[in-house]
Amino acid sequence: MNSPLGGSMDAAPTPSRRAVLRGGLLLGTSAAVLAGDIAQVAAKDAGPAPVVPAGYPPVYWSPASRSNYTVSNRPTTYPVEFVVVHVTQETYADTIRIFQDPSSQVSAHYVVRSADGYIGQCVREKDIGWHAGNWTYNTRSIGIEHEGWVDKPEYFTDAMYQASAALTAAVCDRYGIPKDRNHIIGHNEVPGATHTDPGPYWDWNRYLGLVNGG
Repeated sequence: MNSPLGGSMDAAPTPSRRAVLRGGLLLGTSAAVLAGDIAQVAAKDAGPAPVVPAGYPPVYWSPASRSNYTVSNRPTTYPVEFVVVHVTQETYADTIRIFQDPSSQVSAHYVVRSADGYIGQCVREKDIGWHAGNWTYNTRSIGIEHEGWVDKPEYFTDAMYQASAALTAAVCDRYGIPKDRNHIIGHNEVPGATHTDPGPYWDWNRYLGLVNGG
């Protein structure tokens, strides 16, 4: 994660976002025992749920730990110019748990569940999620995680595509982002990316069609 605290780009390297997600929080039952406490701390630290802007699909506040994002005041402090599409390489529940662990140093603004398109919001859009592995792109983007694995296309369900596309369309409308492949990009397309998500099975033509009202 490049400069997650907004400091020098020459800061000491930290584990990549995907390495954190794939490594998980803890092992076995110890993670399950701590999950409730971590979630309670994250919720208390993050404050009340943000108001969902008009035109957005239903989203549900699942706050990341305050240790895993940068408080900001976008778009005043930075313009919002991109939507970055991710795939979690984890289950929905484990992804939320990782974002709520203060030691993980990773977060995205939203996570979309595979089975039903349920959308969890983990970081307010005004704040900077640590998802892209590139500080400049972090400051100028909204990160959307999708439950699944890059080599398992069965996770990319109709419900997920539809919910995510509705969310991306709303984000683009809110910030004036063009609804095209120059501005709605995969994590693998972020400059300097070492990740492959959303992978070869993500249907970009279908997704952009839905974003544009198809």
